[in-house]
Amino acid sequence: MKSSEIRASFIEFFKKKNHKFIRSSSVVPNDDPTLLFTNAGMNQFKPIFLNEISPSNLRAVNSQKCIRVSGKHNDLEEVGVDKFHHTFFEMLGNWSFGDYYKEESIKWAWDLLTEVWKLDKNRLWVSVYQKDEEAYDLWLKQTDIAKNRIVKCGDKENFWEMGNTGPCGPCSEIHYYVGQDIEKQDSKGVNNSDEYWELWNLVFIQFNRLEDGSLAELKSKHVDTGAGLERISSVLQGKKSNYDTDLFSSIISKIENLSGIKYTDKSIPHCVIADHIRMLCFSIADGALPSNDGQGYVLRRILRRASRFGRKIGLNEPFLYKLVKEVKTLMEDTYPELSEKYVHIKKVILSEEESFGKTLDRGIAHFDKVVSNLKVNHLSGEEAFKLYDTYGFPIDLTVLMAKEQSLTIDESGFQKYMQLQKNRAKKTAKFVLDRDEIKWKILSKGNHSKFLGYSKSLTNSKIKQFSFKDGKILVILDKTPFYAESGGQVGDKGVIKANDLRLEVLDVYKQGNKIIHICEGNWIKTENVTCEISIERRESIKKNHTATHLMHKALKNVLGDHVNQAGSLVHPDYLRFDLTHFEKIKPNEIQEIENIVNNQILKNLKLDISLEKFDVAKKMGAEALFGEKYGDEVRVVKVGEFSNELCGGTHVARTGDIGSFKIIEESSLASGVRRIHAVTGKKSVNKMQENALILNELQAMMNVSTSELIERVDLLSKQKKQLEKRIKSKNHSKSKLNLFEGMETIDKYSLLIKSVKIEDPVEIKTLGDQLFEKITSGVGILFNNTLEKSVAVVVVSKNLNSVGISAGKIANQIGKLMEGGGGGKPHLATAGGKKDIPLDQIMEKSKIIIINILNGL
Repeated sequence: MKSSEIRASFIEFFKKKNHKFIRSSSVVPNDDPTLLFTNAGMNQFKPIFLNEISPSNLRAVNSQKCIRVSGKHNDLEEVGVDKFHHTFFEMLGNWSFGDYYKEESIKWAWDLLTEVWKLDKNRLWVSVYQKDEEAYDLWLKQTDIAKNRIVKCGDKENFWEMGNTGPCGPCSEIHYYVGQDIEKQDSKGVNNSDEYWELWNLVFIQFNRLEDGSLAELKSKHVDTGAGLERISSVLQGKKSNYDTDLFSSIISKIENLSGIKYTDKSIPHCVIADHIRMLCFSIADGALPSNDGQGYVLRRILRRASRFGRKIGLNEPFLYKLVKEVKTLMEDTYPELSEKYVHIKKVILSEEESFGKTLDRGIAHFDKVVSNLKVNHLSGEEAFKLYDTYGFPIDLTVLMAKEQSLTIDESGFQKYMQLQKNRAKKTAKFVLDRDEIKWKILSKGNHSKFLGYSKSLTNSKIKQFSFKDGKILVILDKTPFYAESGGQVGDKGVIKANDLRLEVLDVYKQGNKIIHICEGNWIKTENVTCEISIERRESIKKNHTATHLMHKALKNVLGDHVNQAGSLVHPDYLRFDLTHFEKIKPNEIQEIENIVNNQILKNLKLDISLEKFDVAKKMGAEALFGEKYGDEVRVVKVGEFSNELCGGTHVARTGDIGSFKIIEESSLASGVRRIHAVTGKKSVNKMQENALILNELQAMMNVSTSELIERVDLLSKQKKQLEKRIKSKNHSKSKLNLFEGMETIDKYSLLIKSVKIEDPVEIKTLGDQLFEKITSGVGILFNNTLEKSVAVVVVSKNLNSVGISAGKIANQIGKLMEGGGGGKPHLATAGGKKDIPLDQIMEKSKIIIINILNGL
């Protein structure tokens, strides 16, 4: 069977058992801060297990996209080494939410495996929790498995827990013997030998783990199962490795074609690359982007790891982006987001490959040099951190390279250096309410959190639950006009009041199916209240939200279909929009985008907002946005024939209500991501008036017409540069005579650290250029504190640049000594700090830093 047929047959089997098919949720779980990535099929159902929401269907089936690269679910080091661990995989699963239980789960799993998929019963084994006699008896009663093929195991193997507290229960695992000799099977191999593959885990959630560690029976018992599609496919296709199945074969063929090296069962690079490109494609398609923290850092680690494995089979130029098409072709029928985001995925990967490729070879050369000079088989944490900080090597890549050389690494030392860097970069965080473990007090039971804010700004409501946390009053209402922060739109503000009660609503957010109002004020325990949102604030938010939709479409029209939303904020004062684009947006493009949006505003188009089934909405052409979670029924916001998106936010009735639109800032957020700030309505008019005033003032100062203003400023700029050049020339002749006095030799390298007196801040860079020309192999630092602040210029010769010594990094260190900062290019950089500092001491410390660096070469 093809993997696509296996996936389809699993889903169809349980649909016939009255299970509702649920689409895979995103691998980027933006609604669950406890997870970096979706790592199991049950993640999207967590609120049901935690009793936060009621299930809309008691039975569910799906194939869930999963990523496991961190925490206890971290198989990264095994990927490619063995043949069945992956960073990305699909989890087939069926669920019961308080409906059927162990009997049906066990019988149906056995029927599917043996009757539908025709697996050899003489190779199947089952493990059960040692205290779960019910499951043990059901396996004997509901299936024809031999008694000696049921193995009892302990907590580690067969008791599932979500966390230290919360829902948990025994599980029953189904294993398959893949060994050659069927007569050599032994129960001791289950959970211990690689010849016994776990195919399916049936979890029976029947307890709640309390804070004291005890177990309490749940009123409703649930079933949560998971079967890895890759491993099932390997067994059903008669393969010894997941990488030999049709889920990987076309990707590996492309790798063979690019590298010219054939894949064998010992080809680790082919497997690692094939695995990693799937993870990268799916995570980027769902909105993640490479960066230096969180999910983005994991992507960067995986991509750089794959790049380095490419080097091992001769792929020295960017190649991963060429594999995206294979993943798309293989999976797009099931996961259409791969087609929708195809161009975007390729561009992100290529951009990251090109960026890392510039330092990878130099980093490998530095690593080899360090290893050749080692006197023990151990790499220090400092060196590992240098590989990370200077060459962008994730620690696991350094660990992998060290392992290949039979070296160990001081990983704890590396983490200490990392922590020091994080402490230096740490900024004061604003107050954020701790939303975990809120103890709710119930005023009355029944339904709650019905949102009426699309049509009402004032409601008569009842307080159903309340709590106190971090000095704030938290309130849950039966019905509310307050919009809870979601989809980039900020929460509403306003008041909740009764006779003796008045609460200022500061913010509103969702937790499961609860809409929680964060309030301040005088609390009086009461039930009946009046709720009123700040209407003027809401109107401003609506203008900015609808303008965001118009701008998104305009961006695609002007820049191309590769543009996708990578984040947004809809605020009453402005809108912020992050988009995937790989170069600065040009001024004429900004103007064109503004014209398109303002034309739609002038047309005064009516917004058509409707509720549709998700599949129907997609057929209507509605665009789903990155990171959003959509149920079966979705809200479609259509602006004439211009824009069509899925959105749960609040909007104006007609585009003319927006008034006007103006982009006020465009900047780079990360590699391949741009950020736009814009304003609408009165704010837009104010901005245009402000700009007009500035132009008028400049025109008056220059005494020219507006059309001549640019020409006059350009002329003044050229005159300024000519004057600076003359000043430099004069100072150059004064300083050249004694600039190089005091040059030392450290080992074979030149070193000059001295103080110079200058009158023009520009001159120190000129002196730096002279010093760079003089020092062909070494480092020079010139200090000055005769100006408004202390400054230093650092130069590093090109030959030292090639082994990773950067003037920018040295300037950064020296800047910290000067109680300031620094940075610049690898060959020339500057640092600045306080004026009143002991310059002699700074120079001495700087000399020690440089000597240590040179001695390390």
